[in-house]
Amino acid sequence: MSHLWERLRELDAYPKPIEDFRIKTMIGGSVTIISTVIMVVLFISELSDFLTPKLTEELFVDTSRSHKLRINIDIEFPRVACSFLSLDAMDSSGEHQSSIEHNIFKRRVDAEGLPLSEPERTINLGDSSIGKNSSIVQEVKQNDTAVAVEACGSCYGAENKQIKCCNTCEDVKEAYRIRGWAIQNPESIQQCKGMVEDMKKVFNEGCQIYGYMEVNRVSGSFHIAPGKSFSISHVHVHDVQPYSSSQFNMTHRIRSLTFGDPIPGKAFTNPMDGVEGVAPEESMMFQYYLKIVPTMFENIDKSVLHTNQFSTTRHQKAVSMMSGESGMPGVFFLI
Repeated sequence: MSHLWERLRELDAYPKPIEDFRIKTMIGGSVTIISTVIMVVLFISELSDFLTPKLTEELFVDTSRSHKLRINIDIEFPRVACSFLSLDAMDSSGEHQSSIEHNIFKRRVDAEGLPLSEPERTINLGDSSIGKNSSIVQEVKQNDTAVAVEACGSCYGAENKQIKCCNTCEDVKEAYRIRGWAIQNPESIQQCKGMVEDMKKVFNEGCQIYGYMEVNRVSGSFHIAPGKSFSISHVHVHDVQPYSSSQFNMTHRIRSLTFGDPIPGKAFTNPMDGVEGVAPEESMMFQYYLKIVPTMFENIDKSVLHTNQFSTTRHQKAVSMMSGESGMPGVFFLI
């Protein structure tokens, strides 16, 4: 140890006086070491700061004429089956998109979020148990050869000018909807035999909805709600038959929600990523009010990325006739 102290006393980075007048001390050596460490740390810090790109913010008026806004979603519903969820969008220009399927996928999951099947674009109630090709088929003999020919299935009294034949469960439901009727007993309808099995799964499994859609760059909304959506006299409604809207638990987890192209390097955190909406009771309506700000990133190489940032405000309420709160259960995003 004494040898180490002697070496420390001899260490001095600034020996200016002549040897006869110079006295080496332990304090002087310590000051030299500390000064060297500080200079190295400052050099590395300044070099790192110099090499780190600077993010300079500038506010300006958006004069672009882009008419479409890309919305990327990935939302998980652990308590409602995919066959009973639909994605719809509408805006102030009057454009309505019901049951959006293009570039939107649904994956059946269990209560823990583990996948039960491969993702599909459309999963209809009554189709998943017996296959989407469950239609009325009869055999016709042609030249002593049996040929399967799709017959004209019965609509059970709901035939109309638009639908003459009902060969699938969806055809029967659509014919009933046009008539304003409700299917009281699916077991009595041959085309909807699979609907009975699917009805048992509606509340026993979940659904992951992900993909993207493009909407007009104007104020509007999009939502995910139970039941098949359609318009009657310019009014947007959801058919949840044979259930009531008070039976649906819309607990959800937003895995990701972004607008436009992804921001490189995660320069900003998306405020909705990982957000969970827990419904303390059935028939809950979740509303997310979003404020979107168009954002342009210009790199050092002059390449430009157009994307969006946004902020959000959350609100939820229980909708029921008893409480007097209007609305419908679902997850609504208002832009």
